[in-house]
Amino acid sequence: LMENNQATILEPKLAIIDDHHHLIGSDSHSYTLEDYQKDCAGGHKIVGSVYIEVRQRYYNEGPSFLRPIGETEFVAGLYDTIASGGQNLCQGIIGYADLELGQKIGDALDAHIEAGKGKFKGIRRGLYWSGDQAVYDHVSIRPRAELMLDRNFRSGFAQLQPRGLTFDAVLFHPQLTELANLAKSFPDTIIVLNHVGFKLGVGRYLNDREQVFKEWRNGLKLVSDCPNVMVKIGGLGMKIWGFGVENNKEDHKKLAGAWREVIETGIELFGVDRCLFESNYPVDGATTTFNSLWNALKFITRNYSNDEKEKLYFGNTNRVYGLGL
Repeated sequence: LMENNQATILEPKLAIIDDHHHLIGSDSHSYTLEDYQKDCAGGHKIVGSVYIEVRQRYYNEGPSFLRPIGETEFVAGLYDTIASGGQNLCQGIIGYADLELGQKIGDALDAHIEAGKGKFKGIRRGLYWSGDQAVYDHVSIRPRAELMLDRNFRSGFAQLQPRGLTFDAVLFHPQLTELANLAKSFPDTIIVLNHVGFKLGVGRYLNDREQVFKEWRNGLKLVSDCPNVMVKIGGLGMKIWGFGVENNKEDHKKLAGAWREVIETGIELFGVDRCLFESNYPVDGATTTFNSLWNALKFITRNYSNDEKEKLYFGNTNRVYGLGL
C-alpha cells in the first residue's frame, strides 16, 4: 500500500526550487543534509535549493569578522555528497556578515565568494528588533534598534551590489518602514524580504489582530513599492505568527486556511514576478511537515496559470539568485 502522504502530494510534477532552508548541526537540534534529502525525496519535485545561514560551522580562530566564512566553506564542500545522491541541492548559499563593520567587511565578502566556489549569492544579517520581550522567546538574535539606518551598516551594505551579491532581510513587521528606507537608498541592490515580512502574533500583538494585520499590510505595501525588493512566501510554520495550527501538521487544507490571507496579500502587493516560495525547513517543522507545507502552498495557488506557478515555484528564485538551473 502507498504511504498515506505519498498519495496526497498535490501537483507532483511541478518543479520547485526551495529558496530557503537550513542545515543544522548542533547537539540539541540536528537537521543534516541527509535529513533534507529525505524530505526532498518525499514526493514533491524539489529540483534545487538555496541554503540560508544559521550562524554555525564558523571558524574557531582568526579575526571574528572572517569566522562566518567557515559556514560557506562547509556547505560548498557538500557538493560531492549531494551529487552522489543524485539530487541537485544547495546551488545557492546565503552567508552571514557583520555589515555594521562598514567598508572593511568587503574582505569578508570576497572570502565568502572564494569559499563558495560559484555558489555564494549573498548575505543575510538578522535585523530583528522589538520592544516586546515575548518576541525573544522565539528568536535568538537581537541586534540594536534601527540597524538599517546606521551609517556604518549602510557603508557595509554598499559593498554588496558591486560584488553582485543580494541581501536577505529578516525582520519583524514594525520594521518594514525602515526596510523601505534602506531599499530606496540602495535602488540597485537586490533585497529579498524573508517570511512575508514576519507579522508578529505573540505578546502584545495578540491584543488587536486586525490592527496588527493593517500595520503589517501597510508596511509591506511601502516595501513592495521598491522594485528592488523581492519577497519570500513562507516561514508561516513558526509559532511566532500565532496561527495556532500545531495540531494539524498533516492537514494542508487547515494550514492553507490559516495562511491564505497572508500569502495572498504578499502576492497581491508584490506581483507574481517578485515572489519566491520557500520551505524554511526545518524551522517550519514546528507546526507543519515538509510535504504538507508545500501542499498548502500549492492548494492556495491551485487556480494560478502554469506560467504563474513556474515563476513562483522555480523561475523567480532561479533568476534572483542567478542559479542557472
